[in-house]
This record gives sequence, structure tokens and C-alpha cells, in this order.
Amino acid sequence: MTTWCRSHNGITANRPGRRFRHRKWRAKGARRVGIEFDHVPLELLRLLEAAFPDVTFVDVAEATMWMRTIKSVEEHALIRHGARIANVGGRAVMDAVRAGTAEHEVAIAGTDAMIRDIAATFPDVELRDSWTWFQSGINTDGAHNPVTNRVVRAGDILSLNCFPMIHGYYTALERTLFCGHASDAHLDLWEKNCAVMRAGSALIGPGRTCAEIAVELNEIYRSWQLLRFRSFGYGHSFGVLSHYYGREAAVELREDVHTVLEPGMVVSMEPMIMIPEGHPGAGGYREHDIFIITETGAENITNFPYGPEHMIVGR
Repeated sequence: MTTWCRSHNGITANRPGRRFRHRKWRAKGARRVGIEFDHVPLELLRLLEAAFPDVTFVDVAEATMWMRTIKSVEEHALIRHGARIANVGGRAVMDAVRAGTAEHEVAIAGTDAMIRDIAATFPDVELRDSWTWFQSGINTDGAHNPVTNRVVRAGDILSLNCFPMIHGYYTALERTLFCGHASDAHLDLWEKNCAVMRAGSALIGPGRTCAEIAVELNEIYRSWQLLRFRSFGYGHSFGVLSHYYGREAAVELREDVHTVLEPGMVVSMEPMIMIPEGHPGAGGYREHDIFIITETGAENITNFPYGPEHMIVGR
């Protein structure tokens, strides 16, 4: 008999008793128990082996990861709500941007708007861990730099990142913005990154491999001598996530991941380039949409504008 259970890093050497007794009751009679080894520190594994001396622990991390890559109809519905609520946060951020306003004040506006919408949409929901990252100027040079109290200035490049958490599921909206105006150098780079975003969005669909998408988009950046400024993979899966554990490694839009996209998967498209301080157009450029893979293509469930026509705000 094999029993599968999700590990919990909250079990420690100091307080294993009650939680281990509960698991011992659930695993009664089991000889093989599956746990996700990538979530189990050595100390915890030793405690489990001591508490269950007759049990052999086997690694089910990869098997459960593959199960999680295909989302149910119910999960799709929840993720759609998350995408909509991320857009609510994005609008609140755009409305809050003004020269002279601190980053953290803009971020608070986005988070508060999302939390209120989650509370209004879901009965008996736990309102925990929704967050907004908002960066300005040089602070945009990383994909997800911390929010600071830096004051936004006219002409600053801005990075909007809204993450609503609903019943343990996260979604995201990420956009490049400018406060008031953008320089010609910034506009050129921004429009090029948006072109990669459009190309990548068109590539997502069943039968495509993660690596194929990444390689094709690399060629676009390379044609503009921008590949060296690309940050990391072009997208990833969605599902249960928090600040402490992540998405599924098998569905990352990177050159070394050869997973074939299948109907039911949920992935992002999010190209980013980072231009170092001192270069024309310095800053980080990043767009992000969420797609549900269908039998015939992919449905964009973000549907939020991006690019210079829409995202120069605070004027």
C-alpha cells in the first residue's frame, strides 16, 4: 500500500508531536508513503523516519508536479477570477501614479483594491498574501525588486506587478509604465519588448514545446542586439503558490525545457529586458499575460492593455 501526502515544512524538531500523531493515524497500515522530497529538509525526513519506522518513504514530487500541470475546470474558473482581480489592482496602480508619490503608496493602492474585490467576490475567503510590487526608475532593473519609499519622478520608467492570492492560488498582472512621458530611447526599447510580447503570445498553443517558444523569441531579441539584456524564461505555469514555494518546473518557457504544451495547462507570456544604468533607455521592461491552453489554441484571460499608447500615466 502506498499513501501520498503533501509535506509541510512547518513540522520542526521542537514541535513534531501532534502533527506526526495525526499523520500516523492517516498512514495507519501503510508500508510505502509518498512525499515530495523537494519540500522535505533532511532534518524533517529523519523525524518522519523515526516516527514511522516501518514505513518506506518514496519521492512523488515529479509525479505530483505533472498532475498539477493540467488544471481542472474549477481551477480555470478560479484563475479567471484571479486574472480579473489582478486587472483591478493594475487600474488602481495606474490611477495612483503621480510624480511626487512614493512607490509604497502606489503599491498599497493596488493591494487594497485587490483585497476588497476578493472579499466581495468569494464568501468565507481567507484574505492573505495578496501583494503588489511597484518599482520606479533604477529600481525597475530587476524582475521583482522590493518596493521602496523612492519618490516617482516625471519621465520615470515604472514596473507594475499585481498578485492576488485566492484560496492559495496566485495570478499576476505585470506591465511597463511611464510617468508623464518617455524618452525616445525608452520608447524604442519599450516598443521592441512589446513586439516580442505579441510574437510570444501568438506562439502559445497545444503542441508547442516550451523550448521552441523560447528559442524563437531569442532570435527576435538577437536581431536587435538585445538578447544579452534578456532576464530569464519567457513564462511559467500557474496554480497553488505562495512566497515560500513555487510553480511547476516542467512548464517553464525556457530553452532547456522541452515539455509540450497541452490543453488544460495555464501559462504566462512575459518577456523582459533589463538595460543597465548609464545606457540610453535604462530600466526594466516587462509585460505579462495569462493563457489557458485549449484544444485549438490559447485563450488570453488577462486582456489588459500594454505599450506606449495606453501605459503613459500620471499626466
